[in-house]
Amino acid sequence: MRQLAAAHQLPAELRARLVLSVSLLAGQQTAAGRAVTLRTTYGSGPQEATTSLAVTLHCPGSPAPLALPDLPLPVQSVSRSTATWRIPLTDPAQQPGASIASRHSRGDHLAAAMEDDDAAEEELRAALARADAFEAEHRRLKHELAETNSGVLALYIQLEERDEQIRKAHGRILQELEDALRPQPIKVDGLELAVHYEPADTGAPTGGDLYDWFALPDGTVHITVVDALGHGITSTRSALNVTHAVRTLALEGHPLQSIVARTDEILMPLDRDLMATVLLARLNPSTGELQLANGSHPPALLVRTDHTCEYLEARGRGIGYPLPGSDGLHHARLNPGDLLLLYTDGLTESRRNPLEGEARLRASARRHLDKPIADIPGAIADDMLTVVLHPDDTLALTARITRPPRQHPPT
Repeated sequence: MRQLAAAHQLPAELRARLVLSVSLLAGQQTAAGRAVTLRTTYGSGPQEATTSLAVTLHCPGSPAPLALPDLPLPVQSVSRSTATWRIPLTDPAQQPGASIASRHSRGDHLAAAMEDDDAAEEELRAALARADAFEAEHRRLKHELAETNSGVLALYIQLEERDEQIRKAHGRILQELEDALRPQPIKVDGLELAVHYEPADTGAPTGGDLYDWFALPDGTVHITVVDALGHGITSTRSALNVTHAVRTLALEGHPLQSIVARTDEILMPLDRDLMATVLLARLNPSTGELQLANGSHPPALLVRTDHTCEYLEARGRGIGYPLPGSDGLHHARLNPGDLLLLYTDGLTESRRNPLEGEARLRASARRHLDKPIADIPGAIADDMLTVVLHPDDTLALTARITRPPRQHPPT
């Protein structure tokens, strides 16, 4: 087979593949004691532009269809007992007029053996050259891949740095927006105030939970806590409308009990989909007197200096609810050191059990009662939100009287 390939001047690599393929397939048959024959023909089909050399291996004794191993040169056609390789011959010098004559003399056999050795050496050199070419190409590709990876890594680092810059800028914008929505801190003699807000969506600057506080001309402090239906910026707009309406009504001197219902009258014609719970507190720092009006909002929690707690219930219905308004006012009095906690339901309903949440809130408020006022709302929120099964916006606002209430003269 090698001499035949050499006679047709096949390239060394192609010759090696053909010799190995024929040898492997023929070896299966001869190992089983069956005879094989090899036939070569020349020709071209109607679809072929060049003459081809057809090498056919015939195995007449094969008991089953030929099993083709993974051959270096694939077979083009196969039947039960034959396998054929077709090799295009483009050079006329590759198409001799007659087949190679058999050599019978000893000298001819030695010459053929020498030709086989030379051919095998040539094939080995071709295989080594191909391997060297593959190795060189592999090294080149590795070098290019390393340069590409280095460039990609540098680009990735740049993108990470840019993303970090964008995240910081985005965070600053959100913080500025949140700060713009919050009322300015107020300083009132004898009163400490602090607040903690945590949105359900960390990507939103605020949600439907909002607060407002301001001092009235008579020296009392008004506090509003609103929980508008929904999350994100849309609910923020609703909550802002409520706090602005309440502030206007309070500054105009409307009675505290009437403000919830009056706010509903003002806003519902403008936004029929608005629904919000409201808790209004009016606190006199000089006397400790507290008044509460409620519109469907969770009750305020009062924690005394002796760690006793009570929820200050005031009934009513919120903005957008049927028959909105506070049914009455709840009156209480704060002593120095007592803590008043106003909050939204996200604080107590994170585990979907309001009663369990209210019990945990009492325990948390007692635990943090003696801390600086600025630390208390956040500490309570940390206690309450260790497990969040129902994410919601969360607001906690605390107030504390810091001096003895003014004594009223006897009447």
